[in-house]
Amino acid sequence: MRGGWLGMAAAGVLAATTIGIACMDATLPRANAASAVKKREDAVVPSAERRLEAGRKTFRFETFGDEAFWGGVLKLHQAIEGQAHGGVGPGVSPRTALAVGLKVDVDALPADVVNALRAGKVNLDDPATTLALLRANAVIGVTGFPDDQGNLRSIGIQCALCHSRVDDSLAPGVGHRLDGWSNQDLDVGAIVNLAPDLSAVASLLGVDEATVRKVLTSWGPGRFDAELFMDGKAFRPDGKTAATLIPPAFGLSGVNLHTWTGWGSVTHWNAFVANLEMHGQGTFYDPRLDDAAKFPVAAAHGFGHVRNDPDLVTPKLADLHLYQLALEAPRPPAGSFDAGAASRGEAVFRGAGKCATCHVPPLFTEPGWNLHRADELGIDDFQASRSPDGRYRTTPLRGLWSHTSRGFYHDGRFATLPDVVSHYDALLGLGLNDGQKADLVEYLKSL
Repeated sequence: MRGGWLGMAAAGVLAATTIGIACMDATLPRANAASAVKKREDAVVPSAERRLEAGRKTFRFETFGDEAFWGGVLKLHQAIEGQAHGGVGPGVSPRTALAVGLKVDVDALPADVVNALRAGKVNLDDPATTLALLRANAVIGVTGFPDDQGNLRSIGIQCALCHSRVDDSLAPGVGHRLDGWSNQDLDVGAIVNLAPDLSAVASLLGVDEATVRKVLTSWGPGRFDAELFMDGKAFRPDGKTAATLIPPAFGLSGVNLHTWTGWGSVTHWNAFVANLEMHGQGTFYDPRLDDAAKFPVAAAHGFGHVRNDPDLVTPKLADLHLYQLALEAPRPPAGSFDAGAASRGEAVFRGAGKCATCHVPPLFTEPGWNLHRADELGIDDFQASRSPDGRYRTTPLRGLWSHTSRGFYHDGRFATLPDVVSHYDALLGLGLNDGQKADLVEYLKSL
């Protein structure tokens, strides 16, 4: 019996062990797969952080090789440095640079320069000071490329030129960066007009340089005309500039289409601007630009089929896209609106004002295809007709308070928020009373 029992026990142990090993063999692949998934999940946040940092670097500092145009073709660097430093003319002093809306990053300045600025001991009328700021990489959106003597051999621009400001913490135009904010002080036309040679632009548009300079002068602060180099239309039928307001680049997460007239997604417009406006060296494809009737300049020059080798743009687009989507709209400063009135205004926004029909919270634009005909907005279709779809995008409203100095809508045609509210009240026959209008304005200021 003992031998039989021991034998049976041994056989049972052996069977259990065999079954256990078999179960372990079956479980191991599942465990390894689960572990691999967990590792991938754990890697998402560090990967996103690395990509966000890369995107921020691109947004702030990447020229995409456009110095070949701004310096090599237009020779803009020569006007900045001035005759005394190997260039032409009087040069551009910091005072002049600040006057045309360029901004200075205080965090890029050496401590002694910051202290000298606070003490008023920096010569803001000397172009040599501008060159020193460029060497410190402190002029937001502009990169100077020095020669062996410390003067400029070229100059390039970045996304941040138009879509960043500073908090003016040290002085007006000098402070900490505010990425994504519309630079409504920036006079792009005046800056480009400094270039001693605009013959390439004149040739592109089929006009003389004097005409180009007249058009650039017409833009004014906070405006840029991206479509000019597609359709050649410099002025509206009423004689006013065709340039539109520079929009912010924040608050775009979840928002379809990027521009006033819905040309495409954020990353489409990044590629469009990097290649066709900044004149970087990359790849861009948009066959809609082959329409010679609508886009005669673009069609004639093949702007819908751009190829460069090496491609300095495309490898940067994904991380740049991620960074821009991470730029949240800034909250309004404390005390900048009446909280009680804003609370009542929200009810008007969602109800009697019918604003939420298109500006759907919390995106404050339509989830989906957010384009409208001009007659739906009660305005002319001039700017819409310059885009592929011929419509206007429903603009997201968060951070509205931060870009109000040049007016509202794509061209600033409504000077104030009350003007906008009154326009829609009349267009839609809402019948809002003065109190409702005032409350609605406070709500818009609170977003």
